[in-house]
Amino acid sequence: MDRLIELLPELWEATAETLYVASAALILGGIGGLILGMALYATRPGSLFPNRAVFGILNVIVNTIRPIPFIILLAAVQPLARSVGVPGIGVTFGIFAITIASLFAISRIVEQNLLTVRPGVIEAARAAGASRSRILFRLVPREGLGPLILGYTFIVVALVDMTAMAGAVAAGGLGEFAINYGFKQFNPWVTWSAVLIIVVIVQAVQFLGNALARRVLRR
Repeated sequence: MDRLIELLPELWEATAETLYVASAALILGGIGGLILGMALYATRPGSLFPNRAVFGILNVIVNTIRPIPFIILLAAVQPLARSVGVPGIGVTFGIFAITIASLFAISRIVEQNLLTVRPGVIEAARAAGASRSRILFRLVPREGLGPLILGYTFIVVALVDMTAMAGAVAAGGLGEFAINYGFKQFNPWVTWSAVLIIVVIVQAVQFLGNALARRVLRR
């Protein structure tokens, strides 16, 4: 317990690093995943811009990368990171790897949640003269906003988990803190302090996401 008190400054710094890495990956992966997910939705057969070839290629890419366990993906993307000037270790690499993982996970969540928009709403909009582009970029996201918020909330929770695993490659955050000061030094107080903070972060994110989704769905 005394050792944990000594490490409190490092614990708060690790918490800030976890929030920073998760936020950066969410912004980058969230934007890329939204674009890719909308492309999957729009080009699938029977959708607004059906294109079997484009959908098939995008679908194969997402299905290939999304199931890769993150701890394996960390090692697999190191050569790619170095090729674009990102070091294969550290906080920047952690953001790079988590962004790639989140991008493909988010794209599938976006596609699935947009599919919950009732076909009758789209047909009514087209009958009223709305263009396919207007429906895709304005109507569909608005109608699917509630499920999208819940989907992104799930991803944020997953990102926090990924930041912990990224501690294995010195990506900072609570994962590295728990490994270096808890696991390697056989100090369960330190390890469980990191676990407790992660649980608090996850609970806060889930609560806010659920509350926002409920507000949107009640409109």
